[in-house]
Amino acid sequence: MADNTPDPTVRVRFCPSPTGNPHVGLVRTALFNWAFARHHGGTLVFRIEDTDAARDSEESYGQLLDAMRWLGFDWDEGPEVGGPHAPYRQSQRMDIYAEVAEKLLAGGHAYRCYCSTEELDARREAARAAGRASGYDGHCRELTEQQTAAYVAEGRAPIVRFRMPDRTIAFDDLVRGTLSFEPENVTDYGIVRANGAPLYTLVNPVDDALMGITHVLRGEDLLSSTPRQIALYAALAEIGVGNGTTPRFGHLPYVMGEGNKKLSKRDPQASLNLYRERGFLPEGLLNYLALLGWSLAEDRDLFSMDELVAHFDIAKVNSNPARFDLKKCEAINAHHLRELAPEDFVRRLVPYLQAPGLLPAEPTAAQLDLLAKVAPLTQERMVVLSEIVTMAGFLFVDPAAFALDPEDAAKVLNADARPVLEASVTALTELADFTPEPIQAALRAALVDGLGIKPKFAFTPLRVAVTGRRVSPPLFESMELLGREETLRRLTAALDAVPKG
Repeated sequence: MADNTPDPTVRVRFCPSPTGNPHVGLVRTALFNWAFARHHGGTLVFRIEDTDAARDSEESYGQLLDAMRWLGFDWDEGPEVGGPHAPYRQSQRMDIYAEVAEKLLAGGHAYRCYCSTEELDARREAARAAGRASGYDGHCRELTEQQTAAYVAEGRAPIVRFRMPDRTIAFDDLVRGTLSFEPENVTDYGIVRANGAPLYTLVNPVDDALMGITHVLRGEDLLSSTPRQIALYAALAEIGVGNGTTPRFGHLPYVMGEGNKKLSKRDPQASLNLYRERGFLPEGLLNYLALLGWSLAEDRDLFSMDELVAHFDIAKVNSNPARFDLKKCEAINAHHLRELAPEDFVRRLVPYLQAPGLLPAEPTAAQLDLLAKVAPLTQERMVVLSEIVTMAGFLFVDPAAFALDPEDAAKVLNADARPVLEASVTALTELADFTPEPIQAALRAALVDGLGIKPKFAFTPLRVAVTGRRVSPPLFESMELLGREETLRRLTAALDAVPKG
């Protein structure tokens, strides 16, 4: 059972970097933090890690905010919301990090390192050759004033390194249990670049401390940096930064892609924009991403976001890598799509018909009425919303721009289709009531009974001629929605294109 005890003291953070398009691994991390905060009635802090001016961009920042809104995530503190610890963009907090770095230096928790890249590489290579650990060897830990002065005279610009304690660091990971790291495996590390720019290794723990973060849920790829951060939290407490507490960590499992490799943000199927453009529902995509390491129950893959929040338990997250299965993701999305109320389904379809110009920016009442009529004919057949274009676009396209799918037309609209089209034009021209049942009855009488053709072979040429494709909503309902005039025009045009003989 999940722990349903409310705990308003819970404070978690989601702190992505605005570099490139958001990816599904990032979304899974955001989802688990959001669900954890909402489950406990705590606070979700949305923080932007944008200290790398060379890689971060305002465009990516905007995409992050847009993605969070599209996914339905709300946050309690952060951009566009504010909060007591503003600003929430790290690029606007540089003075804070500079002040903390100076305090760490003054308190003996950090020191300036003048080693050049070439010197570091040479010493690491020598350590590897001797079978020793190849981390930083502490060369500048205890420099004398004379040594420091000599380096300064050479014009060397130092970085600032954090002084790791000479002890084992152990912690209870919320996902993986007790973990420990020996000092020889966690050496002193850089926290400020030579140009004075603070590194991730400094800014995130400082912000966690100042913002009172109680739990850090993040990817397994960051596990190796956790002992360093735990040591830094202790140092920050000593110099009076924050409330003196260390967050509890939970490291989420890798999301695996093709070939048992970690799903990279460069993998095509990792891009959130891909799923959005294809027409995945936020609730469908999030339902699937929640299954990448967690489950509501062994026999339940389908659930709402409310159910996720009610049952989410970080202790039930599996530490094993989770494989991304696109087919399963699509199946779950199709389920959520079928569950949409008719009005909601229609509303969500509109942008996907607007994108290729099938609907204008401001659809008319008649266009929306037509969409509402075709929606029930497509909802059970669709996996993603973008399929409405190929499935029902024939209803909205300008008659002059209507075109047949070349491959389907070549397979179906051959000489054998001529008598079918001719008989259909005659039957539908004479039909008084142009609604599905009379249409079906007239065409069956003309084609199945009159020409002795099996329904499959009788109706497929009509479907291609009228909708442009072999796969479409029900044929007779489609004809009704098109109307007699347009249906006959398309049948006649197809007939003109069919070879004789």
